[in-house]
Amino acid sequence: MKITEHIANANGKTLFSFELIPPLKGESIQGIYNAIDPLMEFKPPFIDVTSLREDYIYKQHETGLLEKLAYRKRPGTIAICAAIMNKYKVDTVPHLLCGGFTKDETENGLIDLQFLGIENVLVLRGDARRGDASFVPTPNGHCYATDLLQQVVNMNKGIYLHENHEGILKTDFCMGVAGYPEKHFEAPNMKTDFKYLKQKVDMGAGFIVTQMFFDNKKYFDFVNNCRANGINVPIIPGLKPITTSKQLVNLSKTFHIDIPEDLSDAIQGAKAEKDVKDIGIEWMINQCKELVKFGAPVLHFYTMGNPGPTKKIAEAIF
Repeated sequence: MKITEHIANANGKTLFSFELIPPLKGESIQGIYNAIDPLMEFKPPFIDVTSLREDYIYKQHETGLLEKLAYRKRPGTIAICAAIMNKYKVDTVPHLLCGGFTKDETENGLIDLQFLGIENVLVLRGDARRGDASFVPTPNGHCYATDLLQQVVNMNKGIYLHENHEGILKTDFCMGVAGYPEKHFEAPNMKTDFKYLKQKVDMGAGFIVTQMFFDNKKYFDFVNNCRANGINVPIIPGLKPITTSKQLVNLSKTFHIDIPEDLSDAIQGAKAEKDVKDIGIEWMINQCKELVKFGAPVLHFYTMGNPGPTKKIAEAIF
């Protein structure tokens, strides 16, 4: 079932969902199941599975020269989605990335997803590769999320990269895109951000999942501004509790987000890491209660493979 259908069928009730990271290369699927099992009591209608681009390693030769090699350390997004659907009977939302994938690889992946009965995708540009100063497109890949989205739109129309289009079955993907309540860090201003987000929705994106945030006003303003700009698809808040003191700096630096002063002060005044975790969870519980009252269609949690904090929050909300 499409994400838009799940939301429509909920009749205004806020749903629960979460996101997983594929395990490191060589690890078993059991780690994924261990991250899912504690959260199934909250009846998620769908589970997101991230996709990571290749990274670099350096191999030293006997001559002393270093060779720069690309490798993928977290493979298996499509296989994980299939395994989750088979075991838990819930829909999955694999992430599609520009970075690290050619157009042909993207098309082949979409063909596999359609074959498996996966109806939803989250279309993202993706991050720059470690060591690169900025995002570098993959040769014969896409530079922008709008370009990647257009490829999915084309396949929904029966337009593939190379084949004669006559008689080719159309795909039927429900497409999600990212939204940034605090502005994408590369956008010069919010007006430009809304311009490109509106473009994606006009192209056919059916829902938006936001970057994490810790100040609900930023989400409320973002939703209201989306509506004012003619963006009327469901806007799903992405959420993650702070559970360690290091995250106070790391999350801000990595995701270009602000931490409210009250939350920052409380964490900095904590006597132990356990207290930090408790503070972060309590803050997120209060956030979620406000979001439900506001009418958020889904509370979507970035679990990072650690279900414990999300389970505590969900127990207080659902």
